Amino acid sequence: MNMPREAQKLHRDIADRLRAAGMDTAMLDGRLIIQHVTGLSDIDLIARPQTPVSDKHIAQIEKMVARRQAGEPVSRLTGCKGFFGRDFKVAPATLDPRPDTEVLVETALRLLGRPHGEASARVLDIGTGTGAIVITLLAEVPSVTGVATDMSQDALEVCRSNAIALGVDDRLETVCTNWARDVTGQFDLVASNPPYIASHEIAGLAANVRDYDPDLALDGGADGLDAYRAIFSQVAGLLRPDGHVVVEFGKGQHEEVVQIAGREGFALIDDCSGLMRDLAGVIRCAVFRVS
Repeated sequence: MNMPREAQKLHRDIADRLRAAGMDTAMLDGRLIIQHVTGLSDIDLIARPQTPVSDKHIAQIEKMVARRQAGEPVSRLTGCKGFFGRDFKVAPATLDPRPDTEVLVETALRLLGRPHGEASARVLDIGTGTGAIVITLLAEVPSVTGVATDMSQDALEVCRSNAIALGVDDRLETVCTNWARDVTGQFDLVASNPPYIASHEIAGLAANVRDYDPDLALDGGADGLDAYRAIFSQVAGLLRPDGHVVVEFGKGQHEEVVQIAGREGFALIDDCSGLMRDLAGVIRCAVFRVS
């Protein structure tokens, strides 16, 4: 197929093709693909719509559009995903950062007292993946230091790369371990968005999740709650007095997570006020402290 050579016409053509393939975000996807390949900015596409796109770039864009039409997420095409106003590198070893997780980050920032925080505030991010949670906290509160854990060394390398790119590398330590097993020291805040999909449900996930996010970041065991049992059994000794644990979970899992935490000596802060909802109204994360 011959694609238009002018940037704006090219964008419209790609959006039409992606829309025909059933993509709800066709215009955004097309823009991100064009910008990734050509380096054009939003201003370029708006103010200079007739900017020519080279044959070399057209060929690259064509391949990416075909992959997107087949269902591959744009983030996997570009190797980048936006989160909390910043761009994070993603890779096969990492989960794509989700907008729902921004609820956890906002909650954590309130606990840390953004923007100033405390000079000694220390954060532990368990199962960090791209590092989106801990890196965002460090970037938003310059007084905070952090530790990020993951079972995947490949994921930790992505996390480190993002920390360098976003200027917080000097305040972040990474540890390759099973949840918090090999972590030492004391923390003001423990945060985690662990895998919470029951093993038998993974086959039924949307293809753009099932086929591209790593199983390690999705599979929460037989009931989806294995990670919470491990995390709450390991972190009590890592919290400073008045420290908090903030975890994300799936729709309808909050009661079971509260029960798991309770068996390990944790309670919701101020009872139900420790439950936070996402933009869809779903209870998405909870804040605990030692009871």
